[in-house]
Amino acid sequence: MRFGPCGGLIKRVSMVSRKNLPYWVGKVNPLWHTAPVTDQFPRSCTIAASLSVIGEKWSLLAIRELALGVHRFEGIVKNTGAPRDVLTSRLRRLEAEGVVERRLYQEHPERYEYYLTKAGNELRPILLSLGQWGDRWTSEHARATWVHDCGADLELTHTCSACGGEVTGFDVHAHRPAADRSAA
Repeated sequence: MRFGPCGGLIKRVSMVSRKNLPYWVGKVNPLWHTAPVTDQFPRSCTIAASLSVIGEKWSLLAIRELALGVHRFEGIVKNTGAPRDVLTSRLRRLEAEGVVERRLYQEHPERYEYYLTKAGNELRPILLSLGQWGDRWTSEHARATWVHDCGADLELTHTCSACGGEVTGFDVHAHRPAADRSAA
């Protein structure tokens, strides 16, 4: 058995015969696929919980726009390319989760601006990390240079608050409280 990064069981799908391939996907793509794969033994995981709130493409792009100072719906639509109905749904979800707040700026007709809450503002370093990763590993878009208040180009590093050492992800491990381990 293999376990994923959050400890959930990784389930492999064997495509031995067409019996395992119940439906056709797409008009052009001649691939058969099985039904969506789900973990048989999902584990409580804060990464999965975070992604359930902000992990969808349009949600992250809306948060990016708010972090860059674009607060009105029309501006967010223009800069993200999100369909209006989808963006409305994502902003409502982010508001319900406490990531953004809506402020009335016009009464007739009612129009709102959106602002990041404290929880939303804590996502700024994550967006910068995603952007830095994209600069290194994608080639689709022009690179952005971020400049820190000190005047230097930003090269983001994650450090341990206790020892000051750089955190790479290879030097950490998950620690679950005893109550979680006994339930597993």
